[in-house]
Order: sequence, then structure tokens, then C-alpha cells
Amino acid sequence: MSEDGPRVALTFDAEHPDRPRCPPGGAERILAVLRDTHARATFFLQGRWACSRPEVARRIADEGHLVGHHSHYHVRMPLLTDDGIARDVREGEEAIRMSSGADPRPWFRCPFGAGADDPRVLGVLERLGYRHAGWHVELEDWEPWRAAEDIAREAVEGALAHGDGAIVLLHTWPAATREAVPAIVEGLVTAGARLVGVDELEGLP
Repeated sequence: MSEDGPRVALTFDAEHPDRPRCPPGGAERILAVLRDTHARATFFLQGRWACSRPEVARRIADEGHLVGHHSHYHVRMPLLTDDGIARDVREGEEAIRMSSGADPRPWFRCPFGAGADDPRVLGVLERLGYRHAGWHVELEDWEPWRAAEDIAREAVEGALAHGDGAIVLLHTWPAATREAVPAIVEGLVTAGARLVGVDELEGLP
């Protein structure tokens, strides 16, 4: 990987799937690709997912990836009261800590991105020690009709078009995503990009 190329943060939301085409083992396959290519990524863990997959959550942290928080119940944050947000975040944080051994603070990603521009939601998160981490490149990889080759091509093109500091949104569970990750990593590395965690970027969307 280039030492002076543009920084790209591949981020994966690890959550319980709600669409077809999500066979088991997606996170493990993604981790294997990242390990083999010495690439670092960020994983936003849903608390309930971390409870159900503690061995994978622990592996994410042990292999040097950044662990963030993706709520406990994957509910849209603006629908909750301030106390409801706090309860969800605290439950999720405990689950993530217990499962992965990592502290997810200060990295939080609102489910569906809902609340990312809501001062009330952001204020509660800040009081709990978090900041929202959005994205620049969205690929809709959760849609069952999305093909791996299209996801890979658009991820590389989108990240390079954005330039230094691009954050790419992906998910651990779609079959097409796990198939696309090798080509995404290869395409970015070939272009001279550095694959980093969001903690290595100055600004976040």
C-alpha cells in the first residue's frame, strides 16, 4: 500500500440482516480478505449482533480493526426519547465491550443514517461520549439486486473521485458484498490508496 496515496476508510455495518441473499459467514470472509491484504477497516457493531457473534466481534478487534457502535436494537434514533437513545446506546456499548473487548467510543453510526443531522440525537450521543460517523460513498449493497461487480466498481470509483479521506459504506451480511470486497481492496490498493480506519481521518461527514 502506498504511504502517501489518498486515505480511504472502508466501513462495515455489522448487524442482523433483514433482506434475502445473506448466507452466514460474511463477516468472516471479509476479515480473511482484509487480513490477507494487510488492510485495516472500521466495523460498526450492532450490540445484539455482537452478543450473537462474540467470536467474530472479538476477532474484529484482535485483528486490529477499529470497532464502532451501531446501536443495540438498530432502531431509528429520532423515534426515541432522549432516555430511550441513552438506554439503547448504553446497552449496545456494554454488549460490544463484553463481546469484542474493545471500547467503541467515540465512533457511532446511526442506523439508516437517521439522526445524523438531528441536533437532539447528536447532542445525546455527545453527552454519552460519541460522535456520528457518516459516509461519502453509498452503494446500496443491502439491495438483493445489487451485483458484486457493480458494488466493487462503484466503490473504487466513488472513493477515488472523492479523494483523500473518503468513507465507504458497506455491510457484513450481503452475499454480494463479501464477493465484492477482494476487488474493492485490490482496486484501491492498485490505485495507490491507503486503507485506514475512520480514526485516522481528520474530518467525518
